[in-house]
Order: sequence, then structure tokens, then C-alpha cells
Amino acid sequence: MPIKLSVRNVFKVFGRKTNAALELLAQGRSKEEILKATGATVGVQDASFDVGEGEIFVVMGLSGSGKSTLVRMLNGLIAPTSGSILIDGDDVASCGRRRLREIRREKIAMVFQHFALFPHWTVAENAAYGLRVKGVQAPERRERALKALDQVGLRAWAESLPSELSGGMQQRVGLARGLATGPEVLLMDEPFGALDPLIRREMQDELLALQKTLRKTIIFITHDLNEALLLGDKIAIMKDGRFVQVGTAQEIVSNPADDYVAAFVADIDRGRVFTAEDVSNDPAAVRLGTDNAEDAMRTMEDLNRNALYVVDDKDNIAGVVTYQDLAAATLDEEAPNPVLEEALITEYPTAAADDQLNALYGAASGGLPIAVTDERDRLVGVVEPEAVFAQLSGDEEEAGEEAPDAATPTETADSPGKERAHA
Repeated sequence: MPIKLSVRNVFKVFGRKTNAALELLAQGRSKEEILKATGATVGVQDASFDVGEGEIFVVMGLSGSGKSTLVRMLNGLIAPTSGSILIDGDDVASCGRRRLREIRREKIAMVFQHFALFPHWTVAENAAYGLRVKGVQAPERRERALKALDQVGLRAWAESLPSELSGGMQQRVGLARGLATGPEVLLMDEPFGALDPLIRREMQDELLALQKTLRKTIIFITHDLNEALLLGDKIAIMKDGRFVQVGTAQEIVSNPADDYVAAFVADIDRGRVFTAEDVSNDPAAVRLGTDNAEDAMRTMEDLNRNALYVVDDKDNIAGVVTYQDLAAATLDEEAPNPVLEEALITEYPTAAADDQLNALYGAASGGLPIAVTDERDRLVGVVEPEAVFAQLSGDEEEAGEEAPDAATPTETADSPGKERAHA
């Protein structure tokens, strides 16, 4: 995807002796040592990252880690000590005031944790505030504000006052105010931090749903790792003003960069981080009318699987067959090589590629592999139950293998499948 925002080697030092502080940083001195030696405070040190167009980039860190300082540099509220911040090629860090105002008006909007709504203005008037600052005429302001309110589900409250709305609804007004200006980049500084947990989760889900339609480039700041893992296409974890690790949720949970990150992810609900796609195998299948029981059993032996999906001549799933059922059927002397239809199980579990693993636990408990299907119900992957359980338990090595079931033919010494495999 095209790069919308590119940050390179950005430092921010607060205080007078910035050059001395930068020299000490280059020597590997800590923030505390630099503060003691120079009186200068290191806010951000050597931040470099790219954000693709339409991507949610989450910056996560505890209080004092530098995340809020970083986001305020992205729209020029705080000038960096050194480094570049490019938005579509314009360097926010070095451009003149006039160009910076144009970038803010045309490309960037910010949503804060505290709603800062005008109490005596209606919801529509609050949503139109950014447009009013830009000098947009009243009729167009109202039209665009109402459209933004419609996007966040609040058009019916356009003439209400903020005091008549719940906290979550007020935050949606703040979001609508940001959207109304038509920004290309949305900066969100702990926007849900003041909400109670239930409303906060609702707002997270609403943001993800809205993003599927709007595809904004979003920089999202949070101190909540669960929120970061849920929302971020990419996540940066900050400590003492620097990036400790940047990656996808799956990369950070599976391979924490150091003990600091490992401590953060230790108690994470892995079922909300990993999806069916993360643990699925290739969509190997056999075909009705072409393949027989022997073909299916041989394929299962080659793949070390205990079951296999069957598709018809239009590539639609007809059902699933198990090695155990096929092996038992081949013992019939009258039909030693039965057709697949005779052992076909037509009730089978399915999932979409982006389904979270916690939604697959029940299906995996049934023992059959889960068919991963696309929007046209075609087979695009297969999830073995063992892979779900292994990933949920944190055993990534086992989850990455095609772990055989206890009844798989290569392990069961006295099963018909074992005899068939070695006949």
C-alpha cells in the first residue's frame, strides 16, 4: 500500500541544553542520567516508522513513555528537536507556518480523550466546529456535519445538547467533528480512555466497522495493550521515549522483543489476537466423482491428517470424510473401495479467515477440522482442532505444525487405518 506518513529519526528534547542531551543520547545514556546532567527531558528518541494509506497504526505505552508527545509532533503542535515527519511528501517538522496550517486544514484531524464539546451548542454545531474554523459557509457546514453524524450513528441527536448524551455518545460527537473536515490522516490520542469498559469496547468495535468503509489513515494512541492488539494493523510499543518493538499483534504476542514486551503480553487473551487464517493449513481436498476412498486415505497419509474435505465439480464443499470412517468402509468385502459419498459427513464446522480463535473453540471441540471459507463459500483453508488449542495455550511451535489427532493413521497401531497404511 502507498505510504501516507513517514517518520524518520525524530527526537524531542525539552529544555535548553538540547545539543548536550542529544550527544549524551548518542553515547547511550539513559533519560534519568541526561536529566541529571543537563536538566533536559527526553520526550522521544530516534522514532522511525511508516504508516500505509488506510492503515491503523497504534502507539502503545505507559504514562511518560512519549506517545502523546509523538502524536503532537505529527501535526506540528510540538516541534521536534530533529528528524523528519513527511505526510504525502510535506515535512511537518520543517515546513513554514502557512504550509503547516494548510496541512492541518486539508489533511489532519485530531480526536482527544476529553471531548471538549461546547455545552451550549447543539450536537450538529459541535460536529461542524472544525469546518467553522476552516471558514466553510454555514449551509455546507451543516450538510457535512450531518453526514459525519450519520456515519457515527448520531444524526437523530443533531439538535440535542451534549448534556443530553451519554459519555460514549459524546465521544462519537468528537469523532464526527474530526470526520466532518474530511481528513486524510486521523490522530486519536487515547480517545476512549475516559469511557467505562463496556462503552469503550463498543467504541472500539464501531471504529473498526467505520474504518472498513472510510479507510482513513489513523494514528491511535493508547496505554491499553488489549485495545492496541484489537485495533492495530501495526503496533509500536514505546518505553522511555523510544520504540521497543513494532509489528503486527500476532508478531508481538508470538515473539516479544524483550522482557519488557513479554511482561505486557503474558496475560493477553490470545483468542482475540489470532484468527482462523493464522492457524489454517492449505485447503487440500478431494473431489466427488473423481477421487475414491483410496485416494482420500492416501492424501490424508501424505498430509498426516485425520480428515479431509470433499468438493464437488463446482468447487463447493460437499462435506468431510475421516480416515477412520473410510478405513472401516474398505473392510466391506462387497465394496472394498467405496465412493466418497458413502462416508461423507455433511454437517461440518466453518469459519471466515478473520474469525477470532475464541469464536472457534466450540467448533474445534467437535473434533472435525474447521473449513475456512471465503465470501463465495469456497474452501480457502483448513484449521485442525489441535492448532486452535495449541495457539490458545501459547504453544506456537505446536500450533505451527500439522499436529495429528490421536486417531490419525500414522499413530494408531491397532486401527484399520494403520493396517491399510502398511499393507
